[in-house]
Amino acid sequence: MIATPAPTMMRALPAEHCLRLMRMAREVSFPEGTRLFEEGGRADRFWIIRTGTIELDMRVPGRRSAVIETLRHNELVGWSWLFTPHVWHLGAAATTPVRAYEFDATAVRTMCGEDPDLGRTVTQWVGDVLAHRLRAARTRLLDLYAPYGAGSPV
Repeated sequence: MIATPAPTMMRALPAEHCLRLMRMAREVSFPEGTRLFEEGGRADRFWIIRTGTIELDMRVPGRRSAVIETLRHNELVGWSWLFTPHVWHLGAAATTPVRAYEFDATAVRTMCGEDPDLGRTVTQWVGDVLAHRLRAARTRLLDLYAPYGAGSPV
């Protein structure tokens, strides 16, 4: 199965919306091995990767965490900030040194609430990313734990 990339902010949002969001961005760096967030923690920010890689993982009882997806340049890290109860559904760790743009989730949600057109396009973009991540998680978990793997008939 060929994976299609998740929609990037630059492709998903009109230029004026990207510019408004980027005015709120703060440049951050994470050394390799840094945990950005843990499953169940408060989702109060999100990132767009500039350089490096971040793995999304999921706790699996009795086993080590399962890597769901590896994120790279221009990809969104975090979607839980947009949807109540604003709690992370996965964990994330830098697998290389990472440089990223960080956004304050409360400020972005407020801006989206004040501009319904911006709110609609941001919600659509994050929803598309979420749908992509759910498909990736399903495929990865089937590959890891299904009796015959995702590609074989049961």
